[in-house]
Amino acid sequence: MKRIALLGMPNTGKSTLFNRISGASARVGNWPGITVDLMSAKILIGGHIADLIDLPGIYDLHGFSEDEQVVRHFLANNAVDLVIILLNSSQIDRQLSLVLQIKKLNIKAVLALNMADEAKQTGITIDTDNLATALAMPVLQISAKYGDGLPKALQAAAQIINQNQTPTDPKLISKKLQADHQIEQEMDSLIQRYVQIPTTLTDNTTDKIDRILLHKWFGLPLFFVAMFLFFQFIFSVGKPLQDSLAWAFRILRSDVLNSLFASSPAWVSGLMLDGVYNGFATVAAFVPIIVLFFLVMSMVEDSGYLSRAAFLMDALMAKMGLDGRGFVMMLMGFGCNVPALMGTRIMRSRPMRLLTMLVIPLSLCSARLQVFIFIIAALFTAQQAPIILFALYVTSFFTMFLTALLFQGQYKNSEPFLLELPPYRFPTPLQIVLRGWQEVKHFLIRASKFIIIGVVLVWALTNFPSDVPPASVGTVAGQIGLLFAPILDPIGINTQLAIALIFGFVAKEIVIGALAVIYGLQGDALMAQMATQIDWVQAMSFMLFTLIYTPCLSTIATLKNESKSSGFMWLSIAWSLSLAWVVSFVFYQGARALGF
Repeated sequence: MKRIALLGMPNTGKSTLFNRISGASARVGNWPGITVDLMSAKILIGGHIADLIDLPGIYDLHGFSEDEQVVRHFLANNAVDLVIILLNSSQIDRQLSLVLQIKKLNIKAVLALNMADEAKQTGITIDTDNLATALAMPVLQISAKYGDGLPKALQAAAQIINQNQTPTDPKLISKKLQADHQIEQEMDSLIQRYVQIPTTLTDNTTDKIDRILLHKWFGLPLFFVAMFLFFQFIFSVGKPLQDSLAWAFRILRSDVLNSLFASSPAWVSGLMLDGVYNGFATVAAFVPIIVLFFLVMSMVEDSGYLSRAAFLMDALMAKMGLDGRGFVMMLMGFGCNVPALMGTRIMRSRPMRLLTMLVIPLSLCSARLQVFIFIIAALFTAQQAPIILFALYVTSFFTMFLTALLFQGQYKNSEPFLLELPPYRFPTPLQIVLRGWQEVKHFLIRASKFIIIGVVLVWALTNFPSDVPPASVGTVAGQIGLLFAPILDPIGINTQLAIALIFGFVAKEIVIGALAVIYGLQGDALMAQMATQIDWVQAMSFMLFTLIYTPCLSTIATLKNESKSSGFMWLSIAWSLSLAWVVSFVFYQGARALGF
């Protein structure tokens, strides 16, 4: 099987190109010589089945960041038939050095100059034919966003693949990676001959927008207002969709499944309906909101606004031992903590990387979001809901900033912060759809593993021994709840909520499914029952604890892998648990003292 590596600098549209070529067939796998997983996909090119591997974005093959080490180790340990190098056309004068470094490795390559539309708008012209001759490789201008020029680029790649040449020996590549010769001089020569860059770029739209969004007084307030409006939109549009899906699940149970399991033994119907079905259906009802969240966030990420947020926050972050990149990783953590933790590889300073990794698990990830939307819908009005959700996001930021302040002395950093602000962009509908599908697929995979296993275990714990009422004190779950009562009673968390929290250690998505199993209800019926069991103070305390306490097992495993330290992993677990209890205790006891 042929092997093609996709390589480029950060923010060149590499992930967009990978998604466009691979569609929804991407998978994660590990490779010889490296300790992290890489995204790959099987594609058909030139009559061959090829493995397309998306390598981390790097600035330099000879740098010292972990991403640069990953790329070097991959090339030194895996035979590669072709490298597709992706550059930003409008920044070719700063990015061509990476192409020259690859060329010296004698690996067959195709140079794809992305964002050709933006280069044209800024008056940049590139003599691709003569540049291709000088580099001895095909050079094509494309737009990964719109697909322009992509067929020609793939055709050029197919022609190289069809030559059936033996890939360069990785051992020879490993030797050549040790040295770099006259790259800067050669790059300057190529730029002078084949690239025309106007003295003043013609498109000043970005500058006009930045005068407002990067204003020293109004920039940050505008950012937080924008975030609040996004949450308002997500909740307002997503809630009716969630209710419709929950209604469909109720109809399916009452009209089909109840009859199907009517003649089954009581324990079988209880397990399948009150356990697996109730748990899965309750969690699955939140898919529309989660998809909507990622669709909105993909537009924000691809627009270039997050880079502005990093710039705005850098001065504040510096006082806490972090920088603007750390803020971007925190925002990524609102989607999922795992890729955010892996994204810290761009930081060359290990102390800053560890400090950033310590705060990321406190981000309000999408799995926690499901729990909060459920509790908020059950206990709060439609007018209160966006305010409560926004307050939880603010609390998430507060706990992250507090953690950074307290631990910055232990993880001191001296690395300067460099950030390039990309022009504003808007993703295409295809990009948005692909991103949404990837998140749904991710949810379904997790649902088939963690959630179903979790709700089955919860059902077993709440239904055995069988001679006592389900979910009562006499069950195994009830006894576990009593064991934790001295710790959780002071923060208003009862036995049922305690069981859900315990299983939330595995995956936060299990929390809602666990509640559905514990109460034997789903949808609106479960929400109504919850509203009679706890008041808003208990609900808020429960959400605060869920927000802060130990993240899911996937995040914990990533913490250990990325930090390469079991001690750091246990520090993160102990700190998040302690902070969660203290914050919930202060809120709960304070609210009760005020008479709520």
